[in-house]
Amino acid sequence: MGVVIIACNTIKDEVNKVVEEERIDYPVIWIESGLHNFPDKLREKLQEQINKISNVQYIVMAYGYCGNALLGIHSDNAKLIIPRVDDCISLLVGSYQHREALSKEMGTYFLTRGWIENENNIINEYERCVERYGEEQAERVMRIMLEHYRRLVLIDTGAYPLADKCLEKSFALAKRLGLRYQIEPGSLNLLKKLLTGPWDEDFVILQPGTALSMNDFRMDLTDSASNLIFFGFGREAGK
Repeated sequence: MGVVIIACNTIKDEVNKVVEEERIDYPVIWIESGLHNFPDKLREKLQEQINKISNVQYIVMAYGYCGNALLGIHSDNAKLIIPRVDDCISLLVGSYQHREALSKEMGTYFLTRGWIENENNIINEYERCVERYGEEQAERVMRIMLEHYRRLVLIDTGAYPLADKCLEKSFALAKRLGLRYQIEPGSLNLLKKLLTGPWDEDFVILQPGTALSMNDFRMDLTDSASNLIFFGFGREAGK
């Protein structure tokens, strides 16, 4: 049974942690994290990589829906396994439901080390503003940009020690901009389940030649038992 993972570089720390702990030996294809800001370009890149893959049974997508970036992707040869989440944050807190609970407080900005190092985020934007305008003007600009935000949440995924630059940078920025700072424990359970199975109602299982649609992200628990795939055994339930 051939398997390939396609993953966003933003969650590289977390994917590598699961790969190491579970002794996963199938290949991982990393995709540039900055493409998140351009859904059409991200979709094009993902489809390009999928089209290059052959002689495998499953392609595991370590991605959420990501602003429609996955809409229409397909494989002619393999089944695509896609988590039913809106973005990578849900993968790092364990479920879409937990993400929704954390987001109930309006104006929450989430960060991990991956976002700090790889994404165009508020920390990088602030540093660019300081270089261009100086600290005082940069602070005014950022307060205007973030007027609807109330707190900054650093997700502790357990994939790296928090006592590094990401903690220092995120705390300093929250303090400077008057945002409430919070560290929330993450969970890699859903990510682990994505990479090792079983694939149940938490995942979209696309058959070869089938394109992903928005309807695929609607939870239909009535069919979950018949669609369950036990990854370790390489078989579908009831067959």
